Amino acid sequence: MKHENLTHKIIGCAMKVHSTLGSGFQEVIYQRALSIEMERQGLGFARELEMTIFYEGVDIGTRRVDFFVENNIMVELKAISLLDDLHLAQAINYLEAYNLPIGLLINFGSKSLTFKRIYNTKHPDNADYKSSLK
Repeated sequence: MKHENLTHKIIGCAMKVHSTLGSGFQEVIYQRALSIEMERQGLGFARELEMTIFYEGVDIGTRRVDFFVENNIMVELKAISLLDDLHLAQAINYLEAYNLPIGLLINFGSKSLTFKRIYNTKHPDNADYKSSLK
């Protein structure tokens, strides 16, 4: 995929944070630590970026993204025992609402770091990904 190297680097930063802090902290603690680690790794990002959500061209509100990395990748953090389908659906909805090609859902709350790469199949960058699903 187009952004594989970048997502790999972000996941590496998250692994470093998780191996240093372990599980059991609130999400904001991991968010602060991840921002330090991504900065050290030279990644450009915005933290808690407020983004507008549109419905058929009408502004219907805003949502804060935990991280928006290198102007392409949304990173949503959790600090819970187990990710479920609701968290995945939420991340997919954000990708589609912001018209981003890929996102990461990263959970620091379990004993081992868990993460999912999420693809916006409606985004033009993912045309090859769509055809591989058929």
